[in-house]
Amino acid sequence: MIKTFKKIFFYLLVLNLIVFAQNQHTIMTYNILNYPITDTTSRNPYFRTIFANIQPDIIVVQEMISQQGVNAFLNKILLPNNPLYQAGTFIDGFDTDNAIFFKSNLFTFISNTPIRTALRDINEFKLVYNLTGDTLIIYSVHLKASDSLQNELLRAAEVDSLRQRTNSLPPNTNFIVLGDFNIYRSGELAYQKLLDQSSSGYVLDPLTLTGTWNNPAYAIYHTQSTRTRQFGDGTPGGLDDRFDMILMSQAVMDSGGITFIPGSYFAYGNDGNHYNDSINRPPNTAVGQLIADALHYASDHLPVVASFSFPTNVKTLSLKALIEGRYNGLSMVPDSITVELRSQNSPFNLVEQKKVLINADGNITIPFNQAVNNTPYYLVIKHRNSLETWSANPVSFLNDIATYDFTTSSNKAFGNNLKLVGSNWCLITGDVNQDGSIEISDLVNVFTNRVLNVGGYVNTDLNGDLVTDINDVNIVYQNNISGYSVKRP
Repeated sequence: MIKTFKKIFFYLLVLNLIVFAQNQHTIMTYNILNYPITDTTSRNPYFRTIFANIQPDIIVVQEMISQQGVNAFLNKILLPNNPLYQAGTFIDGFDTDNAIFFKSNLFTFISNTPIRTALRDINEFKLVYNLTGDTLIIYSVHLKASDSLQNELLRAAEVDSLRQRTNSLPPNTNFIVLGDFNIYRSGELAYQKLLDQSSSGYVLDPLTLTGTWNNPAYAIYHTQSTRTRQFGDGTPGGLDDRFDMILMSQAVMDSGGITFIPGSYFAYGNDGNHYNDSINRPPNTAVGQLIADALHYASDHLPVVASFSFPTNVKTLSLKALIEGRYNGLSMVPDSITVELRSQNSPFNLVEQKKVLINADGNITIPFNQAVNNTPYYLVIKHRNSLETWSANPVSFLNDIATYDFTTSSNKAFGNNLKLVGSNWCLITGDVNQDGSIEISDLVNVFTNRVLNVGGYVNTDLNGDLVTDINDVNIVYQNNISGYSVKRP
């Protein structure tokens, strides 16, 4: 057992050194089970064992009871293992609460803002990354428990309160939503509301798990319960639910900036071999017996951990572009676009991409983190029902700044692939199926949805009025006749 412990400790030490060298940092969410009410004298040593072996750069916990508990968790558990930890401001709300701890050499705490719900508060924690000044927002949730229709609706209402806040955030905001969601399946209303992309404040799940999560096929992702028997106020039953999650904004999932590292998401201590069983039934091939015992006795939940890369330098692109179908000659109905930086040489490899909301006047400022000064890049704009459009020539960042305006002349796009609307040149609309050309199949798609009276945020709504009608048909019809298609170097 000691030999296994040393191997795990050495592996985590090496991993920590590698992560730090690459400006990669870990974030953990952990439901710590009514701390400090439930027998902390016996539980603290188990928590210390856990955090002696994994020391995330940011730790967000649920079921914190009081400021006394925050102080005890910091002083008795975290600081004995790492003197760099600090606690963020704690707000004692209704029922149990959320708390945050972080390494002060990496992050500076800014604020804790509670989002009131009919049940427990959701807390908005803001931190700044010391190296670059980038802001990261973390929302910690502990949604209503239990599997019934009434409780599902209560969870959905809590998510509504969260989405009101996240929908108001500026485009490209780096935010994470984590905690104990108490969600049982991918079809549950609260989960669907979290992922709903009809407005900008949605989150993405790094895992694609469909159906009911209480399923042996998803055993390695389960986080509750760590024990099969009742003790210490925890829930028994063994590992069979994926309650604890880390979800993230589009900006965090996109390359560049603060970015999720694919493959780094895991439930700490879960080896996938303990479905409906205690986490410490030997053997535990993920962490060994010492840590498995600590996880078993410390809480009825497992921590969830994910790693993120943080920027070292930011370049700013000031871009102007208009979308033909959504532009009336004076203003444009805003919509999201994806802007890519690509190498100037064939095969024009992708360097970085950002999904951003373009304003009514077509202006947008975009931060890039992988770009290098004095290195030319092609700019590529992609829109959900317009032709992919490339800049006519590569563009360079000078002193961290680049500017490009697609609207002033057709020769600002490669192959002059723009269309004049009023006095401005626009991206050409009508590539509904995104196959690179505006053809009869696009016309059929739009016409069919017009006949079916399909409305909402759909690709066949070309002018942004949320209905598919004859105006949309006319746009794609004219551009089909003109034979427009993508022009690339």
